[in-house]
Amino acid sequence: MNKDEKHVDSQYLKLLEHILQSGATKTDRTGTGTKSVFGYQMRFDLADGFPLLTTKKVHMKGIIHELIWFLRGDTNLKYLADNGVGIWDEWPYKAYLKKNGIPVPKIESDEWKTGLKEYVEKIKTDEVFAKENGDLGPIYGYQWRNWPTPNGGHIDQIKIVIEQLKKQPDSRRMIVSAWNVADLDAMAVSGLPPCHCIFQFYVAENKLSCLLYQRSCDTFLGVPYNIASYALLTMMMAQVTGLELGEFIWTGGDTHLYSNHLEQANLQISRKNEIRSMPTMKINPEVKNIEDFVFEDFELIGYDPHPIIKAPIAV
Repeated sequence: MNKDEKHVDSQYLKLLEHILQSGATKTDRTGTGTKSVFGYQMRFDLADGFPLLTTKKVHMKGIIHELIWFLRGDTNLKYLADNGVGIWDEWPYKAYLKKNGIPVPKIESDEWKTGLKEYVEKIKTDEVFAKENGDLGPIYGYQWRNWPTPNGGHIDQIKIVIEQLKKQPDSRRMIVSAWNVADLDAMAVSGLPPCHCIFQFYVAENKLSCLLYQRSCDTFLGVPYNIASYALLTMMMAQVTGLELGEFIWTGGDTHLYSNHLEQANLQISRKNEIRSMPTMKINPEVKNIEDFVFEDFELIGYDPHPIIKAPIAV
């Protein structure tokens, strides 16, 4: 694979084309319908630049805040709401309506948008309301940092992996799982069972690589976020363990385009001859503990993307 083929946009647009050309038509939980392929992999050398798409604008703010939220073991929407990040809002809002016997408006309708805005504002301003209606259950951050044990204890998977990276970098057990079968139903109440469900770290020649398995892949809206998020996580883990950067490897299971994202995917593909240089992510070198990162520790340099392409989210 030459340098141009390794570019995040080149690999991603190839995936879009593959789904459009070869995807099977399938039903799904949301009732939207998809074109889907099963099993796909992309590899990104983090020394080549930060893998953030340039053929459409991807908002880095939400990616950084969500990752900090996960790493803190937080599962309440309030942190994201306080920081103006809305990528998780729809699911707990829908659960809130159902819990209180309120009819669920049509997604994306004016009634839905107004109600969602009011719900998020109340999460931000009313701590009691946020505590009662803003928790998404035992999702990613909980499983990463507080995996429950049968005897009532908890396991901090991130902490264990960091210790392994420092002391046993050749270990084949440096794995973090969010797929806790016992908690799946609880996760689905106000959030989603984990889509990016298991990841493994690997060290060779003092370089840290990470491989993610994602069971369900919303290729147009979700996958660009997931690539950037885990690339950033790999960079953070490398910094706190004193390692150099290797690869981030993205692996998809059910890899799909929703039926109402096909036009947008074709628009993005039409920009394939106008791919721009990948940006650089600068991280505050003073941070040595994974829990100490804050939003201001990250600076995206040289990001010059094409305009955003909007698409409806399937809830």
